[in-house]
Amino acid sequence: MSIASGLRGRHLTRRLVQLYAGLALYGVSAALLVRGGLGLEPWGVLHQGLARLTGLSIGVVSIIVGAVVLLLWIPMRQRPGLGTVSNVFVIGLAMDATLALIPEPGGLPVRIALMPLGIILNGAATGLYIAARFGPGPRDGLMTGLHRRTGRSIRLVRTAIEVAVVAAGFLLGGSVGVGTVLYALTIGPLAQLFLRAFAVTEPVVKSVMESVAEPVARPVAAPGSAGAPEVPAGARTL
Repeated sequence: MSIASGLRGRHLTRRLVQLYAGLALYGVSAALLVRGGLGLEPWGVLHQGLARLTGLSIGVVSIIVGAVVLLLWIPMRQRPGLGTVSNVFVIGLAMDATLALIPEPGGLPVRIALMPLGIILNGAATGLYIAARFGPGPRDGLMTGLHRRTGRSIRLVRTAIEVAVVAAGFLLGGSVGVGTVLYALTIGPLAQLFLRAFAVTEPVVKSVMESVAEPVARPVAAPGSAGAPEVPAGARTL
């Protein structure tokens, strides 16, 4: 998929709105998890750790990491879509904007409330922008690229990446906690639910979208993440 290849077909305006609404909402949901302080999604742990190390904002770190991951697509011959490039910038900008607007919560009850709210909004955001079908996010493209190159299952590659990401982020000072575990257990079913809710009625390979949102049993360091990777036919599972 090239950057311009998704800019055709029916419902283009709706798909574009879904794409950017979903990416912005993803940034908002990630910021709510940060404010909750009870554990972030896997890539968020890495972003927060790098932000503390470098002094940059977590949104700027997210943009930099997304761009670096996108460069890793080159040797794997992955092609970005509009959603891929937009993912790099919109999520980080929305995240920093939300953090600037929402102060640190005053007590534990508010932080506890922010945790499920952030996770549910993240699932809705994932459903919105994946259903728009403008290409996978950089991190999910890395996952599918490694799957093709190594022959390992999507589930194994995804788990290995996210365990490595969380471990590195934790060592750098990123927040791992009950929110990380809850995210790992619920984001798959939530994303699948919202994918069906926001599906655009055009010919789509159903298994592609559902495979991204398939619940994955993985360690505490569980997708989180972002994108709609194209899963090749015959992809093995553990």
